[in-house]
Amino acid sequence: MNLKVKRSSASLAEETKIFPVDATGARFEQLTELGATGKAFSVLEAVSANPAQTSMADIIRVTGMTKPTAHRIVNLLIDIGFLERDGSGLGFIEGASLVDLAHRTLAAAAPRSLRHSILQGLSDETKENSNYGVLSGGEVIYLDRVEAKWPLGLRFEASSRVPAHCTAIGKLLLSRLPKDEASALLGSMPKSRYTENTITNVNALMKALHQIRETGIGTDDQEFMHGVVCQAVPVITEDGKCIGGIAISAPEARMTLDEARAFVPQMKAAAANLASTFLIASRT
Repeated sequence: MNLKVKRSSASLAEETKIFPVDATGARFEQLTELGATGKAFSVLEAVSANPAQTSMADIIRVTGMTKPTAHRIVNLLIDIGFLERDGSGLGFIEGASLVDLAHRTLAAAAPRSLRHSILQGLSDETKENSNYGVLSGGEVIYLDRVEAKWPLGLRFEASSRVPAHCTAIGKLLLSRLPKDEASALLGSMPKSRYTENTITNVNALMKALHQIRETGIGTDDQEFMHGVVCQAVPVITEDGKCIGGIAISAPEARMTLDEARAFVPQMKAAAANLASTFLIASRT
């Protein structure tokens, strides 16, 4: 009968010096419990944390895997280019595919950080919440969001989904669709009534979209949340493609829609700056 002895997190951490002092065996146990995918990630973490080559013995000690399993996972990672044998043949180092993935991840993450700082700057300037969202069917997905420093915030997170028919970004982006497409989408999507100001009639919504098309500014006059107003402008790239909308939102007691109009120039400037980050990303 084969008995597997599960070593403690402390013993796994003590058995090797190749990992940072703040790492523990618990991390490897967590990964290896996720099956082959987790085991592969545990090997990659072990190798990438080591400034020198990492031997098979070190990988086995760090990850807690059996020798046959470690060999199988390492060979798989070599086959897909995520690991390589070092020149001396004594251990393993990061493969070309893993290095390329790391570089592409850094290149993609830098503009995202810049986009967040643009939203932060707009929020600091307006003293209100700022969002960047895109249209997905009948919903808006917030790709990024900054909460204003007020005691009572609206508490939506990045990746939150909100209905398109009653939000400023949603109506703005719907207004930029061909009229037939916008009408068909409005006719098929759910149009729940959230407040007494929510517009649910397709004809009335099409009329509202026409007004937004004329001004280029999306509005939400307490249509999604009672007492909250919102204003949005499009994010348009150099080639004229609309890639989402930027919005600010606030309790009406603090800022009315008429008062929000004063921030349109700042919002358009932020939208132009955000659009330029996609150009930066395409050149990296």
